[in-house]
Amino acid sequence: MRQIFAILWKDLQLEMKTKESFLSMLTFGLLILVLFNFAFDLTPEMKRLITPGLLWITFLFSGILGLNRSFSLEKENMAIHGLLLAPVDRGLVFFGKFGSNLIILLVTELLTLPFFLLFLNMPLFEHFWWVLGIIVLGTIGFVSLGTLFSAMATSTKLREVMLPLLLFPVSTPILLAGVACLRQILSGEPFTTYRQWFSLLVVFDIIFVVVPSLIFEYAIEE
Repeated sequence: MRQIFAILWKDLQLEMKTKESFLSMLTFGLLILVLFNFAFDLTPEMKRLITPGLLWITFLFSGILGLNRSFSLEKENMAIHGLLLAPVDRGLVFFGKFGSNLIILLVTELLTLPFFLLFLNMPLFEHFWWVLGIIVLGTIGFVSLGTLFSAMATSTKLREVMLPLLLFPVSTPILLAGVACLRQILSGEPFTTYRQWFSLLVVFDIIFVVVPSLIFEYAIEE
């Protein structure tokens, strides 16, 4: 547990000093939202239908910016060899990186939510805890996959291109389940109407956290 916290805290300290990933993710997310808001003249019904998808698209594209830098500093400074030579299980390295990426992306998402309320006038905060729960569950699976694929892509020359090519197709089930759940929540539907989508989201979270942690040691050595 101490090893996980050490890696997590190291990454968070670096991010607090530079704020490069956080500011780029937040700026990019707000830019997507502003452009979309002024590009289309939407009726309230259309906003209700597209807001869940726009919300997740904003989070996914913003997350790519942060995940691309997940292992870049270690790779550039050759510190990646220190991680590989450390006498700890590689799964602990994965969970440390996963934890720092998750915290940074969740903070970015929470700061972006008020702007969705401002521009799209959707009742996100009327169902705040349900909305937050779905966002957290979807982000967990997305970040876990992103951490694994970032480790794989960081050794390639085109890592900025490889990461989204690997990540987006595999994370599609999370995106679909997250959009379906949020659409029903914003429509005021009871939990029974989207229980299957919620269950699917939980199942994929478990799979997408367990499997990457087991194969991470092979991905990081490539």
